Amino acid sequence: MGTSMVIGDGILTPAISVMSAVSGLQGEVPGFGTNAVVIVSIVILLVLFSIQRFGTGKVGVMFSPILALWFFSLASIGIYNLVKYDITVLRAFNPAYIYFFFKKNNKEAWFALGGCVLCITGAEAMFADLGHFSVRAIQVAFSLVVFPCLLLAYMGQAAYLMKHPDSSARIFYDSVPDSLFWPVFVVATLAAMIASQAMISATFSCVKQSMALGCFPRLKIIHTSKRRMGQIYIPIINWFLMIMCIVVVSIFRSTTEIANAYGIAEVGVMMVSTTLVTLVMLLIWQTNLFLALCFPLVFGSIEFVYLCAVLSKIKEGGWLPLAFASCFLCVMYTWNYGSVLKYRSEVREKISMDSMTDLGSTLGTVRVPGIGLLYSELVQGIPSIFVQFLLSLPAIHSTIVFVCIKYVPVPVVPQEERFLFRRVCPKDYHMFRCVARYGYKDIRKEDHNSFEQLLVESLEKFLRKEAQDIALESNLNDSDFDNDSPRSRDLGVPGGDEIEELRIPLMHNGRSLEVGGASTSEETAVAETLPSSVMSSNEDPSLEYELSALREAMDSGFTYLLAHGDVRAKKNSFFFKKLVINYFYAFMRRNCRAGPANMSVPHMNIMQVGMTYMV
Repeated sequence: MGTSMVIGDGILTPAISVMSAVSGLQGEVPGFGTNAVVIVSIVILLVLFSIQRFGTGKVGVMFSPILALWFFSLASIGIYNLVKYDITVLRAFNPAYIYFFFKKNNKEAWFALGGCVLCITGAEAMFADLGHFSVRAIQVAFSLVVFPCLLLAYMGQAAYLMKHPDSSARIFYDSVPDSLFWPVFVVATLAAMIASQAMISATFSCVKQSMALGCFPRLKIIHTSKRRMGQIYIPIINWFLMIMCIVVVSIFRSTTEIANAYGIAEVGVMMVSTTLVTLVMLLIWQTNLFLALCFPLVFGSIEFVYLCAVLSKIKEGGWLPLAFASCFLCVMYTWNYGSVLKYRSEVREKISMDSMTDLGSTLGTVRVPGIGLLYSELVQGIPSIFVQFLLSLPAIHSTIVFVCIKYVPVPVVPQEERFLFRRVCPKDYHMFRCVARYGYKDIRKEDHNSFEQLLVESLEKFLRKEAQDIALESNLNDSDFDNDSPRSRDLGVPGGDEIEELRIPLMHNGRSLEVGGASTSEETAVAETLPSSVMSSNEDPSLEYELSALREAMDSGFTYLLAHGDVRAKKNSFFFKKLVINYFYAFMRRNCRAGPANMSVPHMNIMQVGMTYMV
């Protein structure tokens, strides 16, 4: 819900910021009416969204001097107005004036709180850009620049209103000295573009992290910086925001109604953030219960008061962010709902180990040199799509790795902790499971060659560690190696029957196997289906033999095995479920980023098999 409102902010912020800056010309240029304001605002918005593809870094370098000049102008003009008109407005720091204000104005004071919201909105977009700038940079900028300058600007405008109360409709430009109007107008317009750009890039970050958590359809993400991992550009979101901004400006044609909508969106995000931070304090930080409850009581009560004030503006444009949030919420919920049902279907239809044992080490087909990387969402068991490959292909690779990409709730996963391996079936099957872990800020744009090299190196480390662990545990009782043994899971090796197979001593027909020695008749019989370095199922190859087989398979190349799945609701499902899955979710799957592109695999080495998931 909060993310949906933030995306709505990405539409409203550029619209109201640019339009507010341009509207200053209405009182300065004769004949510059509402139509001119709308046309100029649309032109500026087109320019703003067109430069997003260059990235936050380049745009930030270009805008940062302008932004510094903007805040310097705000502070200077505020101090000038304070000194010239009425410095006694500094008494407003006294909280008692809150009581006097409500006592004097009653109902009007309550509605005025909606305008007070607009004095603080926009600054929070800085904190949504944590993926684009460092935490320290944002803290210093807000505490030492943004907050003091805004405070001086608003106090200066209050001092001006003490002498010119009729200027409230155009207070910002009226409070600017006449000789500085045009320079301030240019800087204000550029600053509005910068504020809009900050919210646009924040929208990119939210969408990207929602995708990583499986709550948004897959979209193309372009990483625009080699130094900062969070600087991204999402083309389809950029152009969608641009179109919606133009539509909002064209329809409303006034900043008043857009401001009403903007306030509801901002306070809604604040309420959701306060609720989630409270949960984090209780469940993750494990803060003292009293202190954790004080946080929502203090901040939540203030935000609730403002929320009640801005809700009165729903009929006057406030419905717009609620409509945007509802649409995005439906998209995110539908995608997450369909993805969860698809995953449950894969878990339900996974292949049993007994079925794999019946097939034997040749898997009922011919094993040819090479490594097959079969992508699946399962972290346990053998996916049903593997049977489709066995039925469709005349041969299967000598080494099979079931790759499962998972995003974990940490920003970055180190390279040395990227892959988790586990053996699937007995040793002579040469099948492994690999969980590739990525943080929600990790960049998955590594070259496929480096990905393959890192995967093989990690697999070799796993095989060496597995051999060491088995040697250390060889004297334990068989009861220590059952399926539920935590010790076997900690070692990262299979349990149950797989362990029993691993514990076969390196003996055959009463003699020790010699690594690199002459091939037996059984080895010769299987040589047609496996690389020469792979031994038969009746023998347990040594570590060196298995590593040699892995290197031989690697030299033969990698093939990426992907499922081209279609998700359909069962015939006995409810009408609503059929509507959501068969139409809405299916439409999203057809139009979202394809699996090969999303997984960053080379198109020349892909094999796909179709499959229908009944959920």
